[in-house]
Amino acid sequence: MQLGIDSFAAAPTDGTASDNATALGQLLERIERADQVGLDFFGIGEHHRREFLDSAPAVILSAAAARTRRIRLGSAVAVLSAADPVRVFQQFATLDLLSHGRVELVVGRGSFTEAFPLFGLNLNDYDALFEEKLALLLQIRDQEQVSWSGRFRPALTGQAVYPRPMQAQLPIWRGVGGTPESFVLAGAMGLPLMVAIIGGETHRFRPLVDLYREAGRKAGFAPEQLQVGLHSLGYVADTTEQAIADYYPGYARTFTRIGRERGWPPVTPGHFEAQRGPRGALLVGNPEEVAAKILRHAESLGGVSRVTFQMDNADLAPEKLLRAIELLGERVKPLLG
Repeated sequence: MQLGIDSFAAAPTDGTASDNATALGQLLERIERADQVGLDFFGIGEHHRREFLDSAPAVILSAAAARTRRIRLGSAVAVLSAADPVRVFQQFATLDLLSHGRVELVVGRGSFTEAFPLFGLNLNDYDALFEEKLALLLQIRDQEQVSWSGRFRPALTGQAVYPRPMQAQLPIWRGVGGTPESFVLAGAMGLPLMVAIIGGETHRFRPLVDLYREAGRKAGFAPEQLQVGLHSLGYVADTTEQAIADYYPGYARTFTRIGRERGWPPVTPGHFEAQRGPRGALLVGNPEEVAAKILRHAESLGGVSRVTFQMDNADLAPEKLLRAIELLGERVKPLLG
């Protein structure tokens, strides 16, 4: 099982441009440390909000490619609905060349919607935009010269798309939340699946993962092609007590704030403990406790090939995030087999 980190490049609260520059520098230090301690993947998200600095993930990943040697780098997720698939492919193919073949794309629709008005898109086309653009992105990946037409972009009539990546086929994962149709479509396309589970009980996603695997089987894809990854909120410290003390305040602030936008109730200690419990989605605790929970989650979903931690939602200090990365590489990963 691969183990990695996803980051949304959290911006300092009310930070100045200088503060934001410092935060991005610290993010690059974390990616470099993840490479040094043997983690498998580091992903950068994409948001268009004040509290995140990840609106241009390929730029951040390019800087990371120059400072790392082994770790795979990718999006987590690229909001393909609001992007031009030609430019997305060109950016990540270039990044693949810079990193000597270490790049992957996780594409999705995004859980926030600010990108739609920002780029002049109609939110009513939320699903249709993504499906059309994903089909075009896959065609560009598989064919150097592309003939294609659709609703949301001018047609391509045999144009070639360059550069081509170093990898023979750039890995493209479909990032999903809880929509059954998304699981089925990922399986029908034979795409690896990255499931974002940020709340609730992880085992409840098993029927959706089964839909994915069954759709892939019916489409003729081998079981080994139908990889499942798990994106979870989490944090590791030397002791469980320290992990809770470090993580809970920022977690509560973040999700109470988001909850005001979405109609969720405020976070309480009871809610947090339920999510941190044996069946809850949060991966928060000491290394042994977190490793055991990852293995339980993997078993409950019928096996997973990759787990990624999203830690920087909790306003954690840079030195604590670095220590968590060290613990993930040095103590959690060896326990996963």
